[in-house]
Amino acid sequence: MHSIKVWDPFVRLFHWSLVAGFTANALFVDEDSDLHEWIGYAVVALVAARILWGLVGPRTARFAAFLPTPQAVMAQITDIATRRRRAHLGHTPLGALMIVNLLVTMLAIGATGYMMTTNAFWGIEWVEDTHEALVTWAELSVVAHVAAVIWESRRTGVNLPRAMVTGRKRIPDDINMVP
Repeated sequence: MHSIKVWDPFVRLFHWSLVAGFTANALFVDEDSDLHEWIGYAVVALVAARILWGLVGPRTARFAAFLPTPQAVMAQITDIATRRRRAHLGHTPLGALMIVNLLVTMLAIGATGYMMTTNAFWGIEWVEDTHEALVTWAELSVVAHVAAVIWESRRTGVNLPRAMVTGRKRIPDDINMVP
């Protein structure tokens, strides 16, 4: 087994901070409280910082390095269907699509949440309904993300949660690497 550095400290701190902020607001904090609003602002600020880091950070953090082509997505689906085990240096193509989904969804939740605090949209039902639908979509996406991480970790033998804690992927010697 060999170890490869993949996630820098900023990416790891962003990831776990986003997990904490979204979980707090979705499950624990009263949605009518000031704390809910401030956590929402913090989540949007985290996503904005991550977008900036995706433009200027190290290679594995950059969006240019992990936005997948349709061919890469199909290759990963083929790998899964044929049980071929390959490790990706950074995010898998399907994982990268999930990241884009979650980042966009977090920004949309933040936007609709902010809209509900303005005079122009105060009490407007479609804004609140959209906010709640986006939160539900994010919750479903998070469940799918966690399930996929567990699945890919078992399928490939690469412990992905450990990599998001330590910043290093431990790749079994019998697995081919995909850049």
